[in-house]
Amino acid sequence: MLGWFGAFGSSSALALSLVASVPSTPAPVQDEAGFQVYLQTLARQAEAQGVTRRTIDSVIPMLTFNPRVVELDRQQPESGPDAPIPPFAPYRLRHVDAARISQGRVAYQRQRSRLARIEQETGVPESIMVAIWGHETNYGRVMGGFDLPRALASLAYEGRRRELFSTEFTATLKMIDRGVPRSKLVGSWAGAFGGPQFLPSVYLRLARDGDGDGLADIWSSEADTLTSIAAYFVNAGWRAGQPWGFAVTVPSTLDRGTLVNRTASPRCPRVHERHSRWKTMAEWRALGIVPQGRGWPADTVQATLLEPDGPGSTAYLLTGNYRVILDYNCSNFYALSVGLLADEVER
Repeated sequence: MLGWFGAFGSSSALALSLVASVPSTPAPVQDEAGFQVYLQTLARQAEAQGVTRRTIDSVIPMLTFNPRVVELDRQQPESGPDAPIPPFAPYRLRHVDAARISQGRVAYQRQRSRLARIEQETGVPESIMVAIWGHETNYGRVMGGFDLPRALASLAYEGRRRELFSTEFTATLKMIDRGVPRSKLVGSWAGAFGGPQFLPSVYLRLARDGDGDGLADIWSSEADTLTSIAAYFVNAGWRAGQPWGFAVTVPSTLDRGTLVNRTASPRCPRVHERHSRWKTMAEWRALGIVPQGRGWPADTVQATLLEPDGPGSTAYLLTGNYRVILDYNCSNFYALSVGLLADEVER
């Protein structure tokens, strides 16, 4: 589910990460007549949430059921706790590839003055902003072509994740009330849109006007896209001056049994259970861990160890900033590839 998907029948990493975290229930049979009846429920919910009658009346009567988004939602793989985890190396080759690196470097250089200003204001590295942009929409090239109100209303009517999608539908109407043109409400089938592939509720909280024209236009404005990505990372707790992580060599003598993580994460526990317990950089150095191609951060910085392809393959020490990338999309493969693409972009 990771990367730039909107136009090809899947959706953004951020949107699908949120969708996957919401339990699904069996879906009833859908038809156009039933959808039109359900739209009145959505209208009442939106009005109760403060959406103006003018916006409701301008959008809801024009909507028709979209069976395609329901089909795409049902095609998403369910990954249970016992499903095998594939190797990371092939994924890395596909997502941190030469084309994405070279295009990222071009975008990075083109936006340097703007990126430097955003980093100075937020502490979020320039290269991280670019890497998220590259993974989500191939640097703004692929952002999806689905009508957002129609897609979200159809997914809410389908019923498996009704609360999630009905909430996002109302948020879309609130965007119109806030001044977003109806014509801009286009994105991926799961409701994400723009360069960062935000869901409507995320847009309302965190989208930023980076070029001063009065609208957080994450569809057309690269300044707004990059500023909004940085705002997301600040909100998620990015710590300025710390790396996301780095590749390391692990000695054969390392006793992994003493490093088992004894805590359980309330969100996507399967992702976090692959990480070791936290230790300081000084403690990792004392255990014989050696950075690959870089020096050590400050001794007091804490990190966990992840060996995505098991002992004997490349391992990574991951700081709290890696957890911020996971907040964008809770997948180790996604977060690792974002960090690695960021490193390549700024070389």
